Amino acid sequence: MRHLIKNVLTSVIALIIGVSAVAQAQQRYLYVATPGIRDYLGYGGQGILVFDINNNHRFVKRIRTRGLHPNGKPSNVKGLAVSIPLNSIYVSTLESLQRIDLRTDSILWERQIDGGCDRMAISPDGLTMYLPSLENTFWNVVDCKTGDIIKKIPVYKRAHNTIYGRAGDVVYLDDIGSPWLFVADAHKHELARKVGPFANFIRPFTVNGKEDRVYVTVDSLLGFEVGDLRSGRKIAHVVVEGWEPGPVRRHGNPSHGIGLTPDEKELWLCDGHNMRLHVFSAKPPYQQLTTIPLQDMPGWVTFSIDGKYAYPSSGEVIDVKTRKVLLTLKDEFNNSVASEKMVEIQFDGKKPVRAGNQFGIGGITN
Repeated sequence: MRHLIKNVLTSVIALIIGVSAVAQAQQRYLYVATPGIRDYLGYGGQGILVFDINNNHRFVKRIRTRGLHPNGKPSNVKGLAVSIPLNSIYVSTLESLQRIDLRTDSILWERQIDGGCDRMAISPDGLTMYLPSLENTFWNVVDCKTGDIIKKIPVYKRAHNTIYGRAGDVVYLDDIGSPWLFVADAHKHELARKVGPFANFIRPFTVNGKEDRVYVTVDSLLGFEVGDLRSGRKIAHVVVEGWEPGPVRRHGNPSHGIGLTPDEKELWLCDGHNMRLHVFSAKPPYQQLTTIPLQDMPGWVTFSIDGKYAYPSSGEVIDVKTRKVLLTLKDEFNNSVASEKMVEIQFDGKKPVRAGNQFGIGGITN
């Protein structure tokens, strides 16, 4: 009998340890960089604000960041990126790039970048960054360990948004002074081809997991266009029905922000003037499914890794399945938090093990 009791207790203890280990491995946090809407400090102040996804997105901590504009105010955060192999998160501001250790929250280095910084992306192996200059004529290829510039890649006019392909072979470069999407060879670090032309200058965009489709927003369009990444041609033009474009406070175009749900069933599109997210089916004929009202003008949208939550830059947390706004992000002072730069990071204890993507990239790779 004692032997039986001992075996049962051993099994229970093992089960508890196993459950604890699984729970620990599933620690999920949303990292939100501010000021992530221009230099507006009223949306969360300055720093990286961390929220516990598993605990109703409760505020956890604020990580100190650097960056002052010559006017003395905290500088706009332009981009956020993660390297899991290097245990690091990177923040770009108008003038500089800084690397922060995810285990200690300490700033490892800050580099002033000639030509300024915009929204960057990091390779799947976590070692190489494509960092656009601040709407200048080139991208910098950066060593993620040191911050050293490996190479400069010239583009047409105004370097801006950047997406590293899931396979790691190409990088998609959005020059907002051009109707073409440029594609760089990630091994040679040089332009390889272009896709388009689209109806106007390209703004935020996303790609599917197989990297055969790109979905772009363009100037003056309340809607989106679709490009075939293999043929290099535009193949669809979709206009939001039932809503009219109007003046916007930021970004200058009706739709600024677009993302695929990880299962690639839906495409979510920002509407600044009407302060809404429009939801479409992600396959032709791109049926308009519904619209979701927001508390402020959205300029970006992304999703949790599991696809359960949508995160518009206006600060809401939305249940993707029900379309319901569950809550709004609040900082340690109970102030509303909003940013166009946020990403999910998962931890095993103090070690980061997985990062989401902030670009709404599709998750189906075959």
